[in-house]
Amino acid sequence: MACLHLKGLIAAPHSPFHADGTLNLAVIEKQAQLLVEGRTSGAFVCGTTGENASLSTQERMQVAGRWVEAAPPGELPVIVHVGHTSIAESRALAAHAQTIGAAAISALSPYFFKPGSVTDLVEFCAQVAAAAPELPFYYYHLPGMTGVTFSMIELIRQARDRIPTFAGIKYTHNDLKEFQQCLQLAEESLDILFGRDEILMHGFAAGARGAVGSTYNYAAPVYLRLIEAMNAGNLPAARECQAQAVRMIEVLRKYGEIPTAKAIMTMLGVPCGPARTPLPKLTDRHTQGIFDELAGLDIFVRPLRLA
Repeated sequence: MACLHLKGLIAAPHSPFHADGTLNLAVIEKQAQLLVEGRTSGAFVCGTTGENASLSTQERMQVAGRWVEAAPPGELPVIVHVGHTSIAESRALAAHAQTIGAAAISALSPYFFKPGSVTDLVEFCAQVAAAAPELPFYYYHLPGMTGVTFSMIELIRQARDRIPTFAGIKYTHNDLKEFQQCLQLAEESLDILFGRDEILMHGFAAGARGAVGSTYNYAAPVYLRLIEAMNAGNLPAARECQAQAVRMIEVLRKYGEIPTAKAIMTMLGVPCGPARTPLPKLTDRHTQGIFDELAGLDIFVRPLRLA
């Protein structure tokens, strides 16, 4: 099965909640509209940014289903993250993604009982992928969260033989040497999607064609300018775009990445609500501080506004 040949920016959307922490699915249509407005190339739903580990399986199915309904057909492919510590739950999520018409599925490694080898990891992925045999499968490499640090070169070699639907890797790691090796091994037959917003220019310098990231939900314009500058060979302009993005990301880290990102979405007219416990809740003082530090940056899809 061919990969999707994804290019440009694929946003990793937030799961929207009411103030009490329950799902607010009605917001997803506004999220999809913002991604179209920002000229992103797809949506990677129920991943880390979507707080997947804090959602029940039923909630994840509800979020994925609404995204497929809300995304403009042919314009915003929806990749559903179906990874789980339980193989049964992961397979159920994969089968559901195929039923609703998702474009592809992805899964990270189990992170409590971890695979002992690349072969074990590929076997887990093969069983997940087999539950959605009509969809391309992307492995989600996130060693900073899962603690699973196997060679992605070896994973590609084994997955190509073991998983008929293997389509590539969402590579969320800082090892640019290995990332470049993955690109060379994949050639045109696999998507190797870069997953670090704060060093995107380095990923594209290494040969990336597409990237998945959380800040593309609301700050896609600065990254699109970065890519355009890289393609034109204008490194000073690309560096300035990356520096602007890093200034924003430092504010996210200062106040808490997911809660702050959700506050930014609200400032853009897309109220995604708070982050789910145990992530912290922002106070009005925090929200004002975020606005004061970010409102002067010309990087967002829309101007930031406080309610």
